[in-house]
Amino acid sequence: MNRIEIRELTKDHGPRRVVDHLTFDVLPGRVTGFLGPNGAGKSTTMRLILGLDRPTAGSAVIAGRRFTDLRTPLREVGALLDPQAPHPGRRARDHLLALAVSNGIPASRVDAVLEQAGIAAVARRRIGTFSLGMRQRLGIAAALLGDPGILLLDEPTNGLDPEGIIWIRELMRGLAAEGRTVFVSSHLMAESASFVDHLVVLGQGRLLADTPLQEFIDARSTPRVRLRTAEPERLAAALAREGLRMAAAEDGRWTVDGAQAERIGALAAREGVAVLELSDERASLEQAYLDLTADRSPFSATAA
Repeated sequence: MNRIEIRELTKDHGPRRVVDHLTFDVLPGRVTGFLGPNGAGKSTTMRLILGLDRPTAGSAVIAGRRFTDLRTPLREVGALLDPQAPHPGRRARDHLLALAVSNGIPASRVDAVLEQAGIAAVARRRIGTFSLGMRQRLGIAAALLGDPGILLLDEPTNGLDPEGIIWIRELMRGLAAEGRTVFVSSHLMAESASFVDHLVVLGQGRLLADTPLQEFIDARSTPRVRLRTAEPERLAAALAREGLRMAAAEDGRWTVDGAQAERIGALAAREGVAVLELSDERASLEQAYLDLTADRSPFSATAA
């Protein structure tokens, strides 16, 4: 089964513990977001999964095996860690072709992923002439080269233009829908919320959360309703009888904490109060994330 299994994974750099007894699974059929402040241990964890670093203790296995034991790793695992890694003097197609030959992948697949990533027109150009976004697309093409069942992507939207961001978002969701395992590290909370199904959150090398996206947000937000009405006094009185209080917001709107829109709408209808606007207001992923990691970041700026 295409899954990543992390068990008590630990990594020390001298006296500093970078990854601290991590245990979690990354499952197929969903996009798993890997979040955490700078220095939380995300990149180190990905390097440990891919055998680029050796753990101090614990294990990281892919489909029951270590990455270093895979005979043709690109056919099973695709990874994007550093888009700057390819040699700048090599042409884009030649770079992918070398990877393909080393893993027994046909050359036709090289042309297919160049088209898929939108860089077929520059396949003969040297990588050193590429912009950051073009290098990013090349890195994603390399990750897709072996048509793998598992993908690890570190900041895949970095440097992409709006069209590229939409493309990679739809690509990741499409791959997960096909039953593949997609593990994505990102700092962009608003963007992550648009494609992530499940979250794994680190702080100072430790696991802080391993939960579905919506459960993560709901657990860190208080129900609140935002509304607009032509009869605020009547609605406020009706709400007060239910133990609820309206508070003035901007632009003539009101908020009600501790309630949901469905309840407020039913109450207003029963009282015959006209409601012009009514919606639930929930915390964003960014707000929920900051609430969880506020005291777990080794780097934080002071307010001006």
